[in-house]
Amino acid sequence: MTKLHILGCLGLLSLPLSAMAIDAGPSSAQQQETEGWLVLQSRNQVASPIPQDATATEREQAMKRWLKSFSHDIPDFFEQGKEGHLQSGSGGS
Repeated sequence: MTKLHILGCLGLLSLPLSAMAIDAGPSSAQQQETEGWLVLQSRNQVASPIPQDATATEREQAMKRWLKSFSHDIPDFFEQGKEGHLQSGSGGS
């Protein structure tokens, strides 16, 4: 192998070492609140004492709505200019 090949291989092998993980912890107040709710939800700490069961009619309507979502084709390309727009700002409501 030539010197160039060896250097190239060493460079490729060092790529994973250069990838840095994102620091732990939330980056903003909104992110912190979201992560807090996700932790509570995953640990089932704030579950409602009232069961929230769906009736047979509600389940059937939800199933019909879900199945209807598959009734149209997904286009290969989306038209430019038809996409939604986001407002930039502080992220508040």
